[in-house]
Amino acid sequence: MSQAGESPHQKPALAPSQLSLMSKIIFGSRWLQLPLYLGLIVAQCVYVFKFLKELVHLVQHATDFSEQQIMLVVLGLIDVVMISNLLVMVIVGGYETFVSRLNLQGHPDQPEWLSHVNASVLKIKLAMAIIGISSIHLLRTFIEAGNIGSANRTTDYTETGIILQTVIHTIFILSAIGIAWVDRMTVTAAAASKAH
Repeated sequence: MSQAGESPHQKPALAPSQLSLMSKIIFGSRWLQLPLYLGLIVAQCVYVFKFLKELVHLVQHATDFSEQQIMLVVLGLIDVVMISNLLVMVIVGGYETFVSRLNLQGHPDQPEWLSHVNASVLKIKLAMAIIGISSIHLLRTFIEAGNIGSANRTTDYTETGIILQTVIHTIFILSAIGIAWVDRMTVTAAAASKAH
């Protein structure tokens, strides 16, 4: 006789020792991702070094730089921070979702979003982070766009490059909207099937 709340057709959970050898190999293969996440931590260290290097450069030239130059360096620092945030989301959220639990329940520093993270939530958060990074790049481009065609000031940007960057940013936004819409439809469909 099944206990209250259990479906009569529900299979009992298998203990790890009861898994077949193939199941153990396939399930254990998730640990192959561990070096990838450790590699991203190394990349995070590189971004910390780049941030500190740019910050020292800014402080050393604080009296020499124009307001526009200071703004461009600060936007570069913000860009590094946002990419670093993206790395943290991928490292922590990806490891928790695809490799193993971090068991941070009750830890005072547990990120708020980690308690309800899954592949869908992670996908949307990553899309929003990419849009934020793209926005910073686009803002830097627009600031330097004033130098196009100026005889005494040079810039690496062309009108075509600015248009293409704007189009790519728009595609990022539309892609994020599409991901969120599909995710919402999936959640709605799952809720409707549970109701029946």
